[in-house]
Amino acid sequence: MVDESAFTRGARLRLGLHVLVVVLALIVLLRAVLLSEASAGWIGALTALFVVVHIVGASTLRAPVARLAWLGSLCVVWVAMALLGADAAYVSFGLILLFMTEVPLVPAVSAVAVITGVNVLIGVHTRGQWGVALVGSLLGAVVGIVVGLGFRVLFHETERRQQLIEDLHRTRAELAKTERSAGELAERERLASEIHDTVAQGLSSIQMLLHAAEAEDLPPGVADKIVMARRTASAGLADARRLIAALSPADLVGSSLVDALGRVCERAAAGRCDVRLLVEGQAVSLPMPVESALVRLAQGAVSNVIRHADAGHAVVTLGYGAGAVHLDVVDDGQGFDVAILDDPSAHNFGLNAMRTRVEQLDGQWSIESEPGHTAVSVTFPLAQQGEEPRWSG
Repeated sequence: MVDESAFTRGARLRLGLHVLVVVLALIVLLRAVLLSEASAGWIGALTALFVVVHIVGASTLRAPVARLAWLGSLCVVWVAMALLGADAAYVSFGLILLFMTEVPLVPAVSAVAVITGVNVLIGVHTRGQWGVALVGSLLGAVVGIVVGLGFRVLFHETERRQQLIEDLHRTRAELAKTERSAGELAERERLASEIHDTVAQGLSSIQMLLHAAEAEDLPPGVADKIVMARRTASAGLADARRLIAALSPADLVGSSLVDALGRVCERAAAGRCDVRLLVEGQAVSLPMPVESALVRLAQGAVSNVIRHADAGHAVVTLGYGAGAVHLDVVDDGQGFDVAILDDPSAHNFGLNAMRTRVEQLDGQWSIESEPGHTAVSVTFPLAQQGEEPRWSG
């Protein structure tokens, strides 16, 4: 989406400039007709050529080289007009404005100097007076430069604002897409956790109970039904596990947490940053919600390092401690001001989403940053024997 008002302002400014140039050319023709000059016919033809070249070039040419050739063509026509009548000096003012707004400043000022010199020479040739020609030409050049600089400032400010507006809309679109994606991932993981902690656990318990019942001395008909029930529960459990795998992070499917984190680091290391994985402590089985969260957090933190930190090295550390599991992502990048995490106007959705994910699982989150060092640390408590964690469903 583009801000139409900003676009319209810039278009109106340029349209007004081009209309002014055309009006100045028509003034030259009008004066030649009113004064009944002998060269009025030629001036009329050159004026028509000037207007046509101006309109065609202004509306169709976009490449810098083509625009420069277009300005040169206008200057040639203007010189021919000036040789036929001194009133062509009006057109030179329009040319000065065009150069001041169409080409870089130094070449533009150089072109203005050349146009002014031509004006002086033609003025002396037609009027025979150096003083009038010099003062008039210099005054026109100064006014043209000042007005042209004003146009340049207005054009650049309009373009800058338009770029900011486009960046804002693009950022909002990316943010909305990220929010939708994060919401979908969170819902998938929630469903996987619910299925794991309810349906899968229930079917597993039923299967174990039925298996134990098979060992008892039961009538043949009952035993067959128990076997059939156990097999049905086993098939349902397999289906539930396949569904859980489909809803879980892709890196976790069919692999351990360490392997999943290793793949996250390998993909990131394919770029300019060297990303390594360290594992500390004895690995233990973790609840699926915690494993899923650790993979997502590592993906998010490493992605931030690659995209924003301009780091050369990063280390992802997975630590198993007494009653807790830790994840640290440390890089040697440019760092950032951690105060922006509390600024609602800053675009910190990724980091805030990571913090929310940690808090939902009763974890602890911290981040510290300075030039050359940024560390994201996450800790999840592990339920002791006999305890039921809040995130277990």
